Amino acid sequence: MADDTAGRTDDDAASSSRWRIDVRPLRQSRDFRTIFLAGVVTYLGSMFTFVAIPLQAQQLTGSFVVVGLLGVVEVVPLLVFGLWGGALADHVDRRRLILLTEIGAGLCSLTLLVNALLPEPQVWVLFVVGALFATVDALQRPSLEALVPQTVTHEQLPGAAALMSLRWSVGFIIGTSLGGLVGAYLGVAVAYGFDVLTYVVSFLLLRGLSHRGRVRDKDDGGPSLRTIGEGVSYAWGRKDLLGTYAIDTLAMVLAFPWAVFPFVAEKYDAPWALGLLYAASSIGATIASLTSGWTSRVHRHGRAIVVAASLYGLAIAGFGLAPSLAIALVFLVAAGAFDMVSGVFRSLVWNQSVPDELRGRLAGIELLSYSIGPQLGSARVSLMAQWRGLAFSIASGGILCAAAVLALGAALPTMWRYDVRTSPEVAAVRRARESQSNVDD
Repeated sequence: MADDTAGRTDDDAASSSRWRIDVRPLRQSRDFRTIFLAGVVTYLGSMFTFVAIPLQAQQLTGSFVVVGLLGVVEVVPLLVFGLWGGALADHVDRRRLILLTEIGAGLCSLTLLVNALLPEPQVWVLFVVGALFATVDALQRPSLEALVPQTVTHEQLPGAAALMSLRWSVGFIIGTSLGGLVGAYLGVAVAYGFDVLTYVVSFLLLRGLSHRGRVRDKDDGGPSLRTIGEGVSYAWGRKDLLGTYAIDTLAMVLAFPWAVFPFVAEKYDAPWALGLLYAASSIGATIASLTSGWTSRVHRHGRAIVVAASLYGLAIAGFGLAPSLAIALVFLVAAGAFDMVSGVFRSLVWNQSVPDELRGRLAGIELLSYSIGPQLGSARVSLMAQWRGLAFSIASGGILCAAAVLALGAALPTMWRYDVRTSPEVAAVRRARESQSNVDD
């Protein structure tokens, strides 16, 4: 009887581990742990500022147009410096660039704090700093994302991707909730001050990174239009990779209803639920992250991306047509879970198959794919709601998203057939990493 009990316990443990998030990257890699913890701290503070900037704009002007334009100023810096930041990540010491841009972002938050403490805060400062924030983020993100795969083993990449997704979703839930309360009751200056403090802490943490991530020799020349073109050409030549960018962009352009959440809360006569609407998808993403152990056993990543992204679109359609607030929130939670699953498999395609010498430039293209989409999606859903109504705008976008993703999967057979076990690009990256590990040893 005791042996049977022990056997069942072992089976239960094995079954549980197949579903639990893989935390080995946190336990076994000091540098990944550093990046993760610094990211948690920074993102928490950034969400305070994310809420405080539009809140301050609303307090200063009372204009919907001014608040809406705050996001538009970020588009051009992301387009220009996203690609440039990717090229830099493949030519410079990534650790040093991350530290310098962390200082830059901290100075941006300090500028907002000083402006908020003035007797008459200036609205134009919000626009200028918003553009500078986007510039700094576009320069930093490719280096940071290119460095992460170098801090864990090839087998731990699924766990690392899930942990990074968990960091974003949990940070969004806690940061926006606390940031809204702090900004509303203690003032935006306190929110900005907290953000400044988090940048100081994250900078001190990131100084402990040992991986520098330099992958090109100095005599290869610096970043240029030619080197940026090399990255774009590589992405264009790999239709499986191109499909991951296209699906991400399509999903956000067609099915990103966040801009009309205030109207959704009004529709259900529940203004108190606005925060829940913003947090619901992140709650779904968190649940999916915590139960992501199964993703390491999925090998056909292209199919997984297509299925998850199309289900995301259908969940958004359900949200738009929901007859009650409770059902609407359930659909949003489901949408967040499907979006996280799609994101994990997109990250795996990027991290397992892109050569180190191109990783920064491809991370720059990736940055554009998931940064520009929400801006365009917000404009689409708002204009469509004005034209045909709120429910039609959200539901039609979700249905179009699912149809477009399925059509794209059919149009790109190399993405649909992508299998991590047979991909020559994955095999080449694995061999390169093993060779580098042997050299380091």
